[in-house]
Amino acid sequence: MATSKVVSWRDKKPPKFGHAMLEYFPFDPAYINLNHGSYGSLPRPVMEACKVMDSEAESNPDRWNRFTYIPRLTNVRERIASLIGAKAEECVLVPNASHGISTVLRNIEWQKDDIIVAFNTTYGSVVRTAHYIADTPPHPVVSEITLEFPATSAKVIAQFRNHLKHLLRKNGQKIVAIIDSISSMPAIVFPWKELVQICKEEGVLSLIDAAHSIGQETNLDLNKADPDFWTSNCHKWLYAKRACAVLYVPLRNQHIIKSAFPTPFTYLSPSDRKVSNFVEQFDWTGTIDFVPCLSVATALEFRQWLGGEEKINAYCREVVVQGSKRLAQILGTTATVLDSTGEMTLNMTNVHLPLPHNLGPQAVVMGKMKKKLILERNMYAAVYFLPGMGWWVRCSGQIWTEVGDFEKLGKALVEVCSEVEQEIRAEEAKLKAKL
Repeated sequence: MATSKVVSWRDKKPPKFGHAMLEYFPFDPAYINLNHGSYGSLPRPVMEACKVMDSEAESNPDRWNRFTYIPRLTNVRERIASLIGAKAEECVLVPNASHGISTVLRNIEWQKDDIIVAFNTTYGSVVRTAHYIADTPPHPVVSEITLEFPATSAKVIAQFRNHLKHLLRKNGQKIVAIIDSISSMPAIVFPWKELVQICKEEGVLSLIDAAHSIGQETNLDLNKADPDFWTSNCHKWLYAKRACAVLYVPLRNQHIIKSAFPTPFTYLSPSDRKVSNFVEQFDWTGTIDFVPCLSVATALEFRQWLGGEEKINAYCREVVVQGSKRLAQILGTTATVLDSTGEMTLNMTNVHLPLPHNLGPQAVVMGKMKKKLILERNMYAAVYFLPGMGWWVRCSGQIWTEVGDFEKLGKALVEVCSEVEQEIRAEEAKLKAKL
């Protein structure tokens, strides 16, 4: 009896972007995912490739860890380097962008008068790391730039340049600027390449938190942009398995990164190094699951099968622009206040929520919003509070997304915002009555 041949996804024609793409993602059929930006979303072909590698690793752990994964990891580094316009020997794999940022900051030899520059939009764990370093000897200081909204690239550039020029300078002082390529909340595209050039003019080291860049921002060309350090998650917009990120350190700065984190057995004291062993240190920092790093290879093949970076991102950009307009109409608010020109938006957008600015403690409001959206309505887009600007929802556009998804979210948010406000007002009245 003849057996039917299983047809690989590689041999098929990809469906049109939109809901037809959902068959390639293992979502709950009833789940509306407009929060891809937080955790990424694993395509079925990449998930299946990971299962095969998991089986291979467990069938012979010694062979896998001592011989198999290293050549594959080298191949992944080479392919990522080609995508971002860098040299393979300048790229290593780390668990996530926060890990990459922390690795850089903890390797710098700080002095008392050194300065770490950050924005008020800098990701929470990143800015907390900066403050931790400031709280430990020799106590460098954190200097924060408060970004003003509505924002434009020109305003950000001018504000950044002005801030650096007015920092108190001393001989031998190090200044490190942490710069988002695309901030998380609010989702704003920074003119980071221009800011890198300002850093060069001012003698400042640039550390780019590009958590959302790879897979969303095309034409990266790091060798041309030439940041001092740059790190980006591969498990978000590139479709790799969680958790995996690339850390780029140009050859000229690899002496600064004296140790991977945690320190591996390949560590050598700087005085004992005849050549850089930057890559070797990150090849093995202990027993971890290397499958997420290796999944990048299949993720890149899948993206090429879909039509490539330009095609993917053109669709995501268009659906998020049209979807945010429709969402704002339903909510009776706006999607253009934070980015009035549209130049600072790629595949994530921010829409104002109809919630009072002073509606209870932020943690309480966010907790109720999450519960009602995720647990009661099986959908989510990230809700956040922006000081002085009120409550917002950040929505992600993806190849499976359609404008109708934004409409469903909008109808749900109208209900949820009303419910949350009524609940908090009732709780406040109850508490007041007890006093």
